[in-house]
Amino acid sequence: MTYIELTFSQLYNESLQEMLSAMLSTVGCDSFFEDVDCFKAYCPTDQFNRKRIDTVLTDPMFGSVKLLSAEPLEDKNWNAIWESNYDPVLIADRCFIRAPFHEPNTSVEFDLVIEPKMSFGTAHHETTSQMIQLLLDTDVNHCSLLDMGSGTAVLAILARKLGANPVVAIDNDQWAYNNAVENVKLNQTDDILVELGDASSIGNRSFDVILANINRNILLSDMKVYAMAMHSDSRLMLSGFYETDLDVIKAEASQYRLKFESSISKNNWVAALFTKA
Repeated sequence: MTYIELTFSQLYNESLQEMLSAMLSTVGCDSFFEDVDCFKAYCPTDQFNRKRIDTVLTDPMFGSVKLLSAEPLEDKNWNAIWESNYDPVLIADRCFIRAPFHEPNTSVEFDLVIEPKMSFGTAHHETTSQMIQLLLDTDVNHCSLLDMGSGTAVLAILARKLGANPVVAIDNDQWAYNNAVENVKLNQTDDILVELGDASSIGNRSFDVILANINRNILLSDMKVYAMAMHSDSRLMLSGFYETDLDVIKAEASQYRLKFESSISKNNWVAALFTKA
């Protein structure tokens, strides 16, 4: 696979680096690197769109960030390089998320194996880890559950191990879909239904719990669809947006009888829980 190397001006704030990485991941970039005097992102050549990159940089939060260059790179096994820098993650002393090449952790309740194929959702980012925290704090046993924008399917896998059934995982990216199929097998959760699609793929199905760790604009756009797939007392867990966006998310949710219950935040990223009245 060939890549475009994007070089940005140096980001001195670690939180800003994480925010930019998350936003760039929504427009095709799948790996990132902080160099001595710059910040680099890598995008598969067939997904590179300069206009979408420029749109990300129009966010006032990235006002001082400049794209210095966008250069093609020679073909390499970038996934192997990325995997070599992949570390396991422990959340709430209950959930350990590791790659197949890491040793199992027998001291935790949930030892999840995620093949790191650069799909979003390896629990290294605050949005995924906070969604995992919400799941661990919520009783989903015997609940039907949808993981929308599932990425690696780590949330769907954890939900299944927490007793949710049936579980559906949907993502519109072929790479993420393939990775999710692989991961559900690795974790002996083969009964999770993995689908390639977007919110329109939900159809007339309804769920007790819906998870959506995507981004602000898609959450706002698809809120009505989520609400239609919920019945009375269904729960909706959202992440992928900043603290400053929470009021906008709450306002949109309220239009569809979705009541805000609680939220958690870390480094300006938020995960929020809603119920349907």
